[in-house]
Amino acid sequence: MIDWLNSPALVAFGVPTSWAEVLGFVTGLVNVGLLVRRHILNWPLGILNVLLLMVVFWSAGLYADSGLQIVYVILGCYGWWAWLHGGPDRTRLVVRHTTRTEWIGLAVAGVLLTGGLWLFLDRLTGSTVPLADGLTTALSLLATYGQTRKLVESWWIWIAADLIYIPLYAYKGLWLTAILYVAFLTLCVLGMRAWRGAWRDQRRSVTA
Repeated sequence: MIDWLNSPALVAFGVPTSWAEVLGFVTGLVNVGLLVRRHILNWPLGILNVLLLMVVFWSAGLYADSGLQIVYVILGCYGWWAWLHGGPDRTRLVVRHTTRTEWIGLAVAGVLLTGGLWLFLDRLTGSTVPLADGLTTALSLLATYGQTRKLVESWWIWIAADLIYIPLYAYKGLWLTAILYVAFLTLCVLGMRAWRGAWRDQRRSVTA
């Protein structure tokens, strides 16, 4: 199965593109589209997407991004549960803004994760882009955690990560994945607007 996923499916920009990358492209687009609409099925589809991308990133030597997918599977399972039962009295979660305490925690976690991953990748792996790999890994983890809690500002973190991912994947020759992240960037803007709208609707409902 792994051999087939790593086999060429097509040639994009003169570079052979594997089946794993093609399938990751398709499932990734659908997954983020569902996430923008706050549809619960984004979580199981997202788990499938990250398993495919794990194969892509390992083959490209992006070891932190590859290992990150395991954490994404765990966060995906947690997010699936939290959206259904993570609210008060195990009700469904609602969209909300990030508190000051949460921002401080995210900032501290981001600095520690980036620094730790950078050192690990630089000294113990063959990564050719240890800082960029570590930084995008940290940002992605923080953004995914924010979305498991339906935090509006998680989209801003994803936007920051995507702006680094796009040139990084182009540099590694993963052109289809780079294009996917351009689409992700657009969807992130749409997602932020949609979640802000949902938050305003909730506020009006509570006031009424």
